[in-house]
Amino acid sequence: MASRPDLKVDDEGGFIRTFRSLPTKSDGTGTIRVFDRGDYYSAHGDDAEFIATSVYKTTAVIRNLGKSDNALPSVTLSTTVFRNLLREALFKLGKRVEIWESGGRGSWKLARQASPGNLQAVEEELGTGLDSQGESAPTILAVKISAKNGEARNVGVCFADASVRELGVSEFLDNDLYSNFESLLIQLGVKECVITTDGQKKDPELAKLRQIADACNIAVTEKPASDYMVTDIEQDLARLLKGENAMGLLPQTDLKLAMGSAAALIKYLGVLTDPSNFGQYRLYQHDLSQYMKLDAAALRALNLMPGPRDGSKNMSLFGLLNHCKTPIGGRLLAQWLKQPLMSLLAIEKRHQLVEAFFNDTELRQTMQEEHLRSIPDLYRLAKKFQRKQANLEDVVRTYQVVIRLPGFIEALETVVDEQYQVPLEEEYTSKLKDLSNFLGKLAEMVETTVDLDALDRHEFIIKPEFDDDLRIIRAKLDKVRNAMDAEHRRAGKDLNQDLDKKLFLENHRVHGYCFRLTRTEAGCIRNKSNYQEISTQKNGVYFTTKALQEFRREHDQLSDTYNRKQTGLVTEVVSVAASYTPVIEQLAAIIAHLDVVVSLAHVSVHAPTAYVRPKMHQRGTGDTILREARHPCMEAQDDISFITNDVELKRNESSFLIITGPNMGGKSTYIRTIGCVALMAQIGCFVPCSEAELTIFDCVLARVGASDSQLKGVSTFMAEMLETANILKSATRDSLIIIDELGRGTSTYDGFGLAWAISEEIVAKIGAFGCFATHFHELTALADKFPKAVKNLHVVAFVGDQQDVAMTEGPENSTKRREVTLLYRVEPGISDQSFGIHVAELVRFPDKVVNMARRKAEELEDFTSTDEPQKKEKYTKEEAEEGSRLLKDMLKKWKEQVEGQEISKDEKLKLMRSMVKNDEKLMANRFFQSIQSL
Repeated sequence: MASRPDLKVDDEGGFIRTFRSLPTKSDGTGTIRVFDRGDYYSAHGDDAEFIATSVYKTTAVIRNLGKSDNALPSVTLSTTVFRNLLREALFKLGKRVEIWESGGRGSWKLARQASPGNLQAVEEELGTGLDSQGESAPTILAVKISAKNGEARNVGVCFADASVRELGVSEFLDNDLYSNFESLLIQLGVKECVITTDGQKKDPELAKLRQIADACNIAVTEKPASDYMVTDIEQDLARLLKGENAMGLLPQTDLKLAMGSAAALIKYLGVLTDPSNFGQYRLYQHDLSQYMKLDAAALRALNLMPGPRDGSKNMSLFGLLNHCKTPIGGRLLAQWLKQPLMSLLAIEKRHQLVEAFFNDTELRQTMQEEHLRSIPDLYRLAKKFQRKQANLEDVVRTYQVVIRLPGFIEALETVVDEQYQVPLEEEYTSKLKDLSNFLGKLAEMVETTVDLDALDRHEFIIKPEFDDDLRIIRAKLDKVRNAMDAEHRRAGKDLNQDLDKKLFLENHRVHGYCFRLTRTEAGCIRNKSNYQEISTQKNGVYFTTKALQEFRREHDQLSDTYNRKQTGLVTEVVSVAASYTPVIEQLAAIIAHLDVVVSLAHVSVHAPTAYVRPKMHQRGTGDTILREARHPCMEAQDDISFITNDVELKRNESSFLIITGPNMGGKSTYIRTIGCVALMAQIGCFVPCSEAELTIFDCVLARVGASDSQLKGVSTFMAEMLETANILKSATRDSLIIIDELGRGTSTYDGFGLAWAISEEIVAKIGAFGCFATHFHELTALADKFPKAVKNLHVVAFVGDQQDVAMTEGPENSTKRREVTLLYRVEPGISDQSFGIHVAELVRFPDKVVNMARRKAEELEDFTSTDEPQKKEKYTKEEAEEGSRLLKDMLKKWKEQVEGQEISKDEKLKLMRSMVKNDEKLMANRFFQSIQSL
């Protein structure tokens, strides 16, 4: 890490008093205050301690300001460390950041602030950090609720994405668990949620919203109810919206709750304080039902987005599928994953586009390697033009995209297969042609005004021929430059150094034009008065001469004059380029779409076994049948040979699958595979199967794992019940429900009772497709009650006997231990035994503990599955009576033979075994066989 700056405070006591008089943070430790001290930053008090432990990972960096009785813990941050802090705080920790600047005379003022959903004030500092994990433009959402009518809750939201000037609104009915609200947060990728302050009332409805936001790792900002007043909303929107969206014509203004949320969001973002926003926004209504619903539990169960502990990018679906070459493509893929489509037409359209690039290797590779790779973040460029922060370099970058468009068009037109020509033409080629023609004038203007030859020198300047004054200054600059080159040659000859390999003329960012020698050759300028050493750095020694200094000064003066002269022209060029912003945004949307589709095709081709195009059925019709299905993330891990399995979810036959079998046998992987395949199919991707047909699911609901609920004060079992309640209230006949080990967090009887009741509710009342992995073997009896819906499956394990002979006893005293081989194959039927003790053996439990566990398990285990009578009915009453009589007779004979004899205990036992073995009737008796095996 770079060295830390020294903290320089002229009046330490004065600063401490000022710091302690600052307003109290409204959210306590949720906000970090940083003080801008020019070329470095500082933080104090609790913030200093937080930064020391979370960024520097040591408290040794803390320095105390002031005297010990009034000391203020402080820490300094270089610009680089400050940027790292911003990324950590805003992207990972969900905190807010306040940046304070000096107001003169010892005072400080709040200059900028940022939150996870509002990064506008710190975008320059964040730089490429904005593209973290494909989510560079976080969405911020304000919500207002009305909960007066018993179960039904009315929810109104307004949301904004910082990368485009759009406001989305939605208003919908919800249940008491706010399942639809949670789905909306997931769909939109919300990072910050603005809700009403409830003061001392502690409104339970608002508490539920906070809990949902917390479960989804979303920062919560509270604003007073007065911010949600709709008094001025029509007037505010009239100023923000584009002309064609005249307020009187907008149906969205009838959504009173959503308009209240819009008022709060507009105020919080402060968009009305920036006149450049006026007339630039678009208002649209988001339809919650157009996308598959996902909740936070499903997000975790399907490993949709990268987690903090993921070692490999292939551990998440986003990481696996993200072979996008542009930042805008990566962000769109993240959005698609959270918004799987519900329209059969739209899904098949995407499948066909993916298939076009899947089948045409040359087209796919050309797009990735030659065209998409060179596209910058067009949305960020557009935003710089919107905010009047763009410069000539941004104009040139836009121009470089425009001149590449003919290459895109030409590549797309090479497709010869007729079935793909039309969809590619509609989605990309015709749109790109229109935009290329429209942007042609922008390219002409850049070629006329900008000195493109100077780009090789990393200079962004106006052509000297464009203006007489510029032409004269340029001629003088060229003359000075030639003189510097001549001085370079003279020095090389004088010092006897190769100009190409040893002695360089460079434009140093601090020292301007100067010479550089490699460190090994630097001795040649020592003791030579006409060469003046400037500095020694890793890459060599910098020095100059009197003549070069004169030329450098003249060059700097002429460059300043040139820049001042061209400023007006640059402003004009940038202003013209800015008028193309809406077109640049349209182009960004098309290229992002193309990038994601090509990425999905790339992954489908290059998977360990190529993916296939699924056949899709309209929602509410058809079955889900997968042949040789694989978990996409699991099969991509190193050193894994994945065992494939078939899946059949058929209406009126096998809509609810109960999977039993050993621990670590693959039950969880099997049910998660079904969820992943369904989601991939509905975003438009091919799927990891040899054949696949799927119905369209309206939501994936999951109950898998306990996550980190305990850290939030929620017990494992409570978290399990909350997630299951959400499933029962949200699921419909067209939903896919994934349940893994429900009911294990309480007593066996309670757990089984809940598992049975929940399963029966899903099968009999809801009628949803479901997969239930369980160790409750008793649950398999549900198939008898609902033979047309429930199907039992089990994970296959091969159980062999391993002879275990005690060292102190003979072979006749040996015991048999179960040797379990997991086959990871799923087959019809029931697994009537558990293998928990086998797992204990695998992790090398002490033998004594394992043996005791096995004995107690054998005593207690009592399966109540359908084949129980056959298991218990091992012998008849008559056989028991006969066996008892034979055993009594044999023991009498044995007693007669050993009584009065002086023989050892071992010899007595040996004699008994011999008599038992030779008694054919006794050995054949089933009652005796049963007690002999105990």
